[in-house]
Amino acid sequence: MSETLHSGAATVASWRAASERGDVDAAVACLSRDVVLSSPLTEQFRFEGPAQLGDFLTSAFTAVQDIRFHTQTCEGDAYSLFYRARVGAQPFEEAQLLRLDDEARIKEITLFGRPMPALTALMISAGSELARRQGRRGVAALMRASAAPVHAMVTFGDRRVVPLTRPAARRTCSGRSPHAPR
Repeated sequence: MSETLHSGAATVASWRAASERGDVDAAVACLSRDVVLSSPLTEQFRFEGPAQLGDFLTSAFTAVQDIRFHTQTCEGDAYSLFYRARVGAQPFEEAQLLRLDDEARIKEITLFGRPMPALTALMISAGSELARRQGRRGVAALMRASAAPVHAMVTFGDRRVVPLTRPAARRTCSGRSPHAPR
């Protein structure tokens, strides 16, 4: 195994361990000086550099609890990580695409999450916490107030409407499936 691959594996192992502990300082130690994270919730901005990512991770680790990684793949300088956690009472799963630089530090992070109720809960919790940490109390309140109705609609839809669309046996006018035994 080449030295870079070994160092990359060590960096990713440190990143995973720091994330599971919610240890912002240890996670930031895995990042390159020019690291970039595209916001997982909006295309409006990116987090750039260890200081901005430190603020983001502080908010994220406050909102996302009980992180447990379950799958990791690697191809060259790219690692894909998957974990399960919760955001409040919502189960949450995230995929992370990490790209490493020549010094085996994380230079790019792309995040993907599911299900939708957990993402809207994350928007409320982490988004408002990040604004509050930046001294923008009004923006934090606005973020919470504007995302709360979206979260309520998504959660209601997920619990009450989506189950109605599950595949089911066709019903006849008598209410019986045409394939059910008589």
